[in-house]
Amino acid sequence: MTPHFSDAELACKCGCGMLPRPDFMERIEKLRIQYGKPMRVTSAARCPEYNAAVSTTGGKGPHTTGRAIDLGLDRGAAYAVLQLALIAGFTGIGIAQKGSGRFLHLDDLLNDEGQPRPTIWSY
Repeated sequence: MTPHFSDAELACKCGCGMLPRPDFMERIEKLRIQYGKPMRVTSAARCPEYNAAVSTTGGKGPHTTGRAIDLGLDRGAAYAVLQLALIAGFTGIGIAQKGSGRFLHLDDLLNDEGQPRPTIWSY
């Protein structure tokens, strides 16, 4: 999909083939170039059915829009990408930095009922 991210790592994990929106991935690609190091994708696009099975946001979470990604980053790497993401204007930022499954969620959704933006949260 981009020079640093493949369709295989971005597609919905249920196998339906849903991918993130190309314009969103252009923003993520620019972020990756600015960061200058690999960023492991733990989750990107999710169809409503798969999202309902794996997330408390049900069938309408940020990942179902094709405008959200979770990056497997921790400690200093998460801090560096967080700084860049704030400057780049990402509007939804979730931080999970406990235990073994550490990641950074990024989205660029607009302010909407049930999904206020800009916002930041922790898992």
